[in-house]
Amino acid sequence: MPPSASAHPGDSAGAGGSDLVEKYLEHVRVEKRLAQRTVELYALDLQKLSGYAAQAKVDLLQVQNSHVRRWVAQMHSGGRSGRGIALILSGWRGFYVWLGRQGLVASNPVQDVRAPKTGKPLPKALSVDQSVQLAGFSSDSNNPWLEARDAAIVELLYGAGLRVGELTGLDAVAGAGARGWIDLQAGEAHVLGKGSKRRSVPVGSKALQALARWLALRDQVPGAAQRGTSTALFVGRNGTRLTSQSIWQRLRLRSLQAGLDAPVHPHMLRHSFASHLLQSSSDLRGVQELLGHASITTTQVYTRLDFQHLAKAYDAAHPRAKIK
Repeated sequence: MPPSASAHPGDSAGAGGSDLVEKYLEHVRVEKRLAQRTVELYALDLQKLSGYAAQAKVDLLQVQNSHVRRWVAQMHSGGRSGRGIALILSGWRGFYVWLGRQGLVASNPVQDVRAPKTGKPLPKALSVDQSVQLAGFSSDSNNPWLEARDAAIVELLYGAGLRVGELTGLDAVAGAGARGWIDLQAGEAHVLGKGSKRRSVPVGSKALQALARWLALRDQVPGAAQRGTSTALFVGRNGTRLTSQSIWQRLRLRSLQAGLDAPVHPHMLRHSFASHLLQSSSDLRGVQELLGHASITTTQVYTRLDFQHLAKAYDAAHPRAKIK
């Protein structure tokens, strides 16, 4: 049964609310088997919900549709994008669906609330020249293993279009418990993508060469001797699996060292991979399979990116483009 209106304000937004949130996060982690990063994002969304509820002095179980609409307006006026608000509402909506199934709320206060509409931004991608500049960069690092590792990471992200989570999940050798691995002889990467879906993607010769250089130096990682190198393909200084955050930081540094105008993040290389493939092949279905997209509509955004690239080229080069 839903809580009575006489419940003390703030109880569910406080300790009781925290217990409900923790139980829900355990539900999505264990029963729905969502990725750890997704669970972390849900936790942040629900922390925001708890904060709003505490400010309004209402229980999480007593939140009304009017409350949610007011909080959406506050987020929008605070500069949060419509897409960001939509993601937050999705997290809240799922939480209240779960509470309803537990018999704790009579209705879902988020059900009919929609985020403000905003233009959908195109994914940021590098030009071909910028991608080649980054992939061909070699630092003056005094750590040969570090240089070899970072070069292999760039080649795989751009050459195979992997998500950063798929990259960190790769093991050095195939095994029964491996989330992913590289078949150097076949030139293929076998990865575990979103929704625990496995897929295989081709790995180009440049990436294979970079991987071979890294594997030859992998045991030289300083922490490997003391701790024993893990099964991970890419490891950090202590010999353990490299995290997504570490890859973001290393790629940002490397792109600036390579002389690019703006720092690069892993998904930008995935966008570049898809955009450049479409520019050369126009095979939308093929790119969809390589990226592991469940829906073709997700891949179609790259056709808009490709058109934007062509439009810029026209404006810059066509003799009739600048005639008033």
